[in-house]
Amino acid sequence: MNKELFDKRNALYGPTVVSALEKRGFEAYYCATKEEALEKAISVIPKEHTVGWGGSMSIGEIGLVDRLRKDGYTLIDRDLGKTPEEKTALMRKVLSADTFITGTNALTENGMLLNVDGNGNRVAAITFGPKSVVVIAGINKVVRDIDAAVARIRTTAAPINATRFPGLKTPCAATGKCGECLSDDCICAHWVTTRMSKPKNRIKVILVGEELGF
Repeated sequence: MNKELFDKRNALYGPTVVSALEKRGFEAYYCATKEEALEKAISVIPKEHTVGWGGSMSIGEIGLVDRLRKDGYTLIDRDLGKTPEEKTALMRKVLSADTFITGTNALTENGMLLNVDGNGNRVAAITFGPKSVVVIAGINKVVRDIDAAVARIRTTAAPINATRFPGLKTPCAATGKCGECLSDDCICAHWVTTRMSKPKNRIKVILVGEELGF
């Protein structure tokens, strides 16, 4: 890959997608690097906010959770739950957080988010509950339209995500290919399209000119 040409294209493409997001009521920013994205994310999360998150590779890759810990934010960390019941209780508590941080499975050129969830806790928080939602999206998540977003999730995001969970009994975990399953272990039970931010600016999208997550 010619990084110089890639960066030049992203410098044009990123702000175009940001403009589309803004037309749909999202507060949106383009950051060329992970480092810039981290600083921007910190700037839009008030220090007095309680912060929670769902499962996301992208927020980890820019170092956001570590930075929040370092800066002394009050966090709701489901991984601190010692039992499945405690973890579930923390996941529910996140719905009352001031700020929810997350990645996205796909982002369309015309400014819509598509997210898929197994338990529904992540998409629930994106939709309603926390006062503010901060979405960290790598440029690799941007696709042409919703049809392309669905295809991306079924061929890339979900099968790869399934490998994160040992013992998962789904077709994609066994073959690497979506089987449109109805398995008890299905990680694609809830499909949510966010076509606008309501209230306006509740959802803040930070688009990063580097690949994040899968």
